Amino acid sequence: MRVVEITSEPVELYKIQKFEGMVASGGEAKMVISEGLVLVNCKVETRKRKKIVSCDTIEFDQEKIRIQLD
Repeated sequence: MRVVEITSEPVELYKIQKFEGMVASGGEAKMVISEGLVLVNCKVETRKRKKIVSCDTIEFDQEKIRIQLD
């Protein structure tokens, strides 16, 4: 699991996926989220603008990251 540090919270789910290279673009992030392919804290998340905070985990396409406040 990779740890990602953020400087402020909350951050929208699709933005984290985009900036951390889990997907190629924000549009792709929104698509995979709406299709139910992303897990947040081990549960399927379909809200594109889900607010992510420190200690949340995000899983997509066999990649898992944990968010930590800097």
